[in-house]
Amino acid sequence: MDLKIKNKIALVTGSTAGIGYAIAKLLASEGAHVIVNGRGVDRVNATVEKIIAETGNQNVKGIAADFADVTQINDLIKELPEVDILVNNIGIFDPKEFKTIPDEEWFKFFEVNVMSGVRLSRAYFDKMIAKNWGRIIFISSESGVQIPAEMIHYGVTKTAQISVARGLAELTANTGVTVNTVLPGPTASEGASEFIKAVAKEQGFTDAEMEKEFFTNMRGTSLLKRFITPEEIANMVVYIASPLAAATNGATLRVDGGVIKTAF
Repeated sequence: MDLKIKNKIALVTGSTAGIGYAIAKLLASEGAHVIVNGRGVDRVNATVEKIIAETGNQNVKGIAADFADVTQINDLIKELPEVDILVNNIGIFDPKEFKTIPDEEWFKFFEVNVMSGVRLSRAYFDKMIAKNWGRIIFISSESGVQIPAEMIHYGVTKTAQISVARGLAELTANTGVTVNTVLPGPTASEGASEFIKAVAKEQGFTDAEMEKEFFTNMRGTSLLKRFITPEEIANMVVYIASPLAAATNGATLRVDGGVIKTAF
């Protein structure tokens, strides 16, 4: 299927690994001009070369920027004044007992997970409206609906993303711009895999035993009963980025493996 995004300019934040990488690669395979982002220049450049090699798309560039630093965000916007598809994927998480989370960490999580998308959307939204076409996609999480007890601060930021996206969508009425949120469930990303391995080692489980334990006691409502692959998330995101998804706007779309126990 031709998703009709060839030559569209797409920025995917936090795209050197995991879900972001899978999204950037799939967008490149559809012919988009993709901008890869990460904190380190070397890793960004290596990812760009890898995506070009894997997709054959030469229109893949990289911009290094740390989204905890407003100056670096502003520099990125200056370097990239036009974007057709903005995927606000960058995010941090850290399982931690509520009483041990200091104010500074709450602010850091909000700064990276929420304000990164706010700042970039503010930079590109009016230009999308002027062109009468654009896509803004927030990568939130099922944790934004079912706040996890082991990382409440993370869940709160994911709920905030859903609210920002829905509010922005209200401003797109009668235009060709859409703003949507995607809710991944537990995904086999780099960070999640490291977390599971660490817990498995601590508790004396194999990785396979730990995965079973996770989907029994921590995410017992999962219908999939396994970690979702980054590519499975990317499939939804890239479709939503397409003109074929014009009728989907202001939506919160679940790719959660059935973790959320509601039908809608």
